[in-house]
Amino acid sequence: MKKCLLFFWLALCSATLPAQNLITSTFLGSKTQAQLTSEFNVPFIQFGARYYRVSYTTLNLEGVTDTVSGLIIVPDNASKVYPRLLYQHGTSGNKQDVPSVNVLQGGEGRIGWLFAGLGYVSLMPDYLGLGVSDDVFHPYVHAASEASVAIDMLRALPAFEAQYQIHTNEQLFLTGYSQGGHAAMALHREIETNLPGEFTVTAAAPMSGPYSIGDVMRSLILSNDVYYYPAYIPNTALSYQTVYGTIFNELGDIFKPAYAAPIQQFYDGVIDLSELNETLINLLIDNEGACIPTKMIQPDVLAAVQSNPDHPINIALRDNDVYHWAPQAPTRLFYCMADDQVPFENSLLARDTMVARGAADLIANDVSPTSDHGGCVVPALTQTLFFFLVYQQIETYSSATEPDAQRLVLSPNPAGSSVQFENADERALLNIFTSEGRLCFEKRLTVGTQRIEVQDWPEGVYFVQIQSAGSTRVGKLYIQH
Repeated sequence: MKKCLLFFWLALCSATLPAQNLITSTFLGSKTQAQLTSEFNVPFIQFGARYYRVSYTTLNLEGVTDTVSGLIIVPDNASKVYPRLLYQHGTSGNKQDVPSVNVLQGGEGRIGWLFAGLGYVSLMPDYLGLGVSDDVFHPYVHAASEASVAIDMLRALPAFEAQYQIHTNEQLFLTGYSQGGHAAMALHREIETNLPGEFTVTAAAPMSGPYSIGDVMRSLILSNDVYYYPAYIPNTALSYQTVYGTIFNELGDIFKPAYAAPIQQFYDGVIDLSELNETLINLLIDNEGACIPTKMIQPDVLAAVQSNPDHPINIALRDNDVYHWAPQAPTRLFYCMADDQVPFENSLLARDTMVARGAADLIANDVSPTSDHGGCVVPALTQTLFFFLVYQQIETYSSATEPDAQRLVLSPNPAGSSVQFENADERALLNIFTSEGRLCFEKRLTVGTQRIEVQDWPEGVYFVQIQSAGSTRVGKLYIQH
């Protein structure tokens, strides 16, 4: 009888274990600290980076185990304990346009090099239906799967750490751009709402994301405005048909025949998203006189979606809004007012809703008012880097190692009137940046100038960088009067 009970208990435990397991990890390459500093021109890069393609298990849309892939990038100094950073990528043009592949082709995966150089163990999931995932159509801007694939990558990380002797602490930073902004917010919501005992978000910075699929993005879709990214509409329709099965029976139910044909080619993998977008632009201009995406849609469907809030399309769109909650971790929404792909109203509506619901520390920041979607990447990413540095903690794994010599000692810290740089080399170049990344002080140190006066500086967090021959030392300075 006892053996039967034991078997039943083991079977129950096995049935409820998380789906994730690390399957493979493949070393792809490395970058030195000097290479990263030259490539990104970002202060505070302290480490080189080693990057790996990984595969791991998750559950697909039917709840069946699937294999998915991603990229893990780690700092090259194994003597430290690093925070984790999870970056969600933007819209993929095809199944292989993902971090674990395009990092070798100059793609978005390179952002992971930057984060590793700054001292984060960086995770970049490829999403369900992309990379090595089974041949299901990628559930584009589907909040639940964006979150679950990322969570299972976090759960698979300890096995990777054990394999390569990597050490991480409890800190967890979340970010992503465009679709990745939507995915980062979905992940943040899932962790704080349903998994608070498993993970704690240290800080989050979604960037230029379509957080309001059912309102802001729906209004864009249903408008008669010119919009030069019409392929996003069928990409979303195909995604939600894959997820919910209620959007259409065949493409001609929603799209006029002239447009349904190339959309089918995209679905079949004959053309990629960029090719579909170019084809649809040309067809709309030829057939309708302007690139107005609503002209692709069957008139009766368009009228039904406009008039019936409970139309299956409207239900699916609302189901993937990601802002109806109140984040408790410090959160920044970085966006650009002139974004031509993802309207800035997404960030403002998300901010207002989250603050009204009780968000603890949330600010939306227009990082470059005149930049379009592509131009917004660098200023948004720069602001994210400096925002995260306020909270980042890197510890030493073994006291027998020497890298602590790179740590800059500031005294006193917090400082009220002056601050001394206790182990700064003479003739070193001193740079001090605000928490927004603005250089506010620069000086070549000489004998007797290792102390500077800060009594007139605003209170807050500053980042200090001291460069001398062959080394860069960094530290955080807190000013408190």
